[in-house]
Amino acid sequence: MLLTYILATFTIISLVLTLWQWLVATSFPLHKRSGSTPFAPSVSILKPIKGADSQTAECLRSWCAQDYAGTRQLLIGVASEDDPACPVVRAIISEFPGLNARLVVCPEQHGLNAKISTLVQLERLITGDIVIISDADVYAPPELLREIVQPLKAEPVAPRPPQSSQSETTAAVGLVNCFYRLTNMSTFGMRWEAFAINADFWSQVLQAQSLKRVDFAMGAVMALPAPVLREIGGFAPLADFLADDYQLGNRVARTGRLVFISPVVVECRSHTQLWGDVWTHQTRWARTIRVSQPVPYFLSKLSNATFWPLLWVALDPGARSIGFGAFCLAVRMAQAFYCEARMTGRARLSSFWMAPIKDLLQLGVWVTAFTGNRITWRERNFRVQSDGKLIEAR
Repeated sequence: MLLTYILATFTIISLVLTLWQWLVATSFPLHKRSGSTPFAPSVSILKPIKGADSQTAECLRSWCAQDYAGTRQLLIGVASEDDPACPVVRAIISEFPGLNARLVVCPEQHGLNAKISTLVQLERLITGDIVIISDADVYAPPELLREIVQPLKAEPVAPRPPQSSQSETTAAVGLVNCFYRLTNMSTFGMRWEAFAINADFWSQVLQAQSLKRVDFAMGAVMALPAPVLREIGGFAPLADFLADDYQLGNRVARTGRLVFISPVVVECRSHTQLWGDVWTHQTRWARTIRVSQPVPYFLSKLSNATFWPLLWVALDPGARSIGFGAFCLAVRMAQAFYCEARMTGRARLSSFWMAPIKDLLQLGVWVTAFTGNRITWRERNFRVQSDGKLIEAR
């Protein structure tokens, strides 16, 4: 009897959390554009790249072709002159002769995070007032630059301690980032991963934001004033961290400035990956989040509106558990359908059946996150320490 009450309680909690996630998703102005964008400061765009695939050229071209009135500097960093991305980058740069774009070879090694090592070397060449960091596989809409800098246009305001009771409206925005969607769904594993991002990730972030100020950043695109980057010590302190985007946003938030989520959405266009590659990526991401936010990540399974109803029905089959469990599952499928359609602009019937599949698969990822600290990243093996730093795995 006690077990029945416990499972019923967890099922109700999962339903409430699902409805809450749905509600915050409906209220966020996703894809909305500013009516006026007069603020156009000089920007330095930093793009660390390793290797090239069929999407690399198009993604880079989208950054070169931005509709932006301000001065742009584009710094594309590679670790070696022999990197396959080099001829692709040079070809794209030649298409835009009027753009201040440069391929920079960054051979120095600063820590174990190769991406941050490249950024440390690109940082020395920054000339813009605003620094924008973006992953290599990000395709940007033409208006991204002019939209993402707008929250940074306010006059500088002295930062305040995050615990201060002072109104947030008086705090300066220290970093702007945005949501992203995955576009390659060519395999089942990639469809699963795309669903997790396109339907759940963004609405879960908004759910967290409804509880407290955002104290992390999403790494697809991040923009911050150059003085703020210098104030937090630049990229060098992040050189041994796996979750460099989380750490960057967290350091900005600790200055008392706001981490702002822009309604603009970018696309991550990756090459086709097999199931094993997707599972490895999901495991790495899960262990990263678990290390960065252990308690919230542990409690995140309370929102699994597929697992708890099914477990309740399995251990206590009856009219009440079956009826309420079916209702929970229907709500979950409808919420997932709505969120993915709103993010991608396309309604997919597969969203309905992907919701329970993703929830059950994610349970396995969640368990895996707590069973070790070993990850594989860029064909190298590491262990993630309790503070989020990497060490070489032997």
